[in-house]
Amino acid sequence: MDALQKRLQDCLALAEALCRALRDEAGRLGFDADALAGVDVLGAEFQLQTDPASGDEGLLGEWFDRHRYRVGMLLFHADGSFFAEHDIVRPHPGNPRLFVEAVEAWGRGDDIRCEARLMPMIDESAAADA
Repeated sequence: MDALQKRLQDCLALAEALCRALRDEAGRLGFDADALAGVDVLGAEFQLQTDPASGDEGLLGEWFDRHRYRVGMLLFHADGSFFAEHDIVRPHPGNPRLFVEAVEAWGRGDDIRCEARLMPMIDESAAADA
């Protein structure tokens, strides 16, 4: 088993938990399952990545759209911390004044925190006056 496969195997359960956390966060916002349908460990492309600050090796998984633009990522640091995000890029389903850029999850060990990256919706009437 090569180093990438070993690291992926070591992180697999946590990667699946992070994917669930991202989907759950999108669901709490009111999005249906289609909003994060592609958030699946098997759909990510993984590679080992050296942290430029520490020199330690981490594991990076990325999701891409059909045009090969990155739409999400999973990052597992050598120190046990992790970060994940996936783009939503849609108006908030329950609040027309907000736009949901992405959902994010981060933490260490069994402690997974998750939140949405929200932005105020552009007021089209104000933008037209400018």
